[in-house]
Amino acid sequence: MDNKMKKEFEKSKSKDKEERYQAYHNILEATEQKVDWAYEVWDQLLEDLTHNDNHQRSRAAQYLANLAKSDPERRMLSDFSRVWEVTYDEKFVTARHSLQAIWKVGLAGKEQEEMVIKHMVDRFKNCKDEKNYTLIRSDIIQNMRNLFDHLHDEKIKQTAMELIEMVDDKKYQKKYMNIWK
Repeated sequence: MDNKMKKEFEKSKSKDKEERYQAYHNILEATEQKVDWAYEVWDQLLEDLTHNDNHQRSRAAQYLANLAKSDPERRMLSDFSRVWEVTYDEKFVTARHSLQAIWKVGLAGKEQEEMVIKHMVDRFKNCKDEKNYTLIRSDIIQNMRNLFDHLHDEKIKQTAMELIEMVDDKKYQKKYMNIWK
């Protein structure tokens, strides 16, 4: 990892909100592509998933989701449950940002894709008792759309359609269907 990227990770923990926000965007942008330094930050990010600052937890989950494509050792297969746990964070905004990024893990390979979809399907079916479950469901359907747009796998679309059909409330069924238009 070059010094510029090391600085971005330092700045992402800055007390200065603007500096932290800019670093966050720079790291996300850098990790949109494969990088060769993922393991230099991997363990620290895993640790940060349980940080007492919810912003740190959220950023760690998002960074790890982005770094999954830069994981030739396939660590994400064993670390995924720790990232997924943040999608249930006590702070809804943290949980939601983590959930909205989790689909990117599915870009790392077929096994990762199947793992992410399995977790999302299960969550969609069983989240009715969660606060804001309609937003959670919407994010899951959007995640499936994002995966479909990148992978062009018809099975993903079919799975999303089956989930949408399970929704009793026509208003939300229509809302989720609009994501696929």
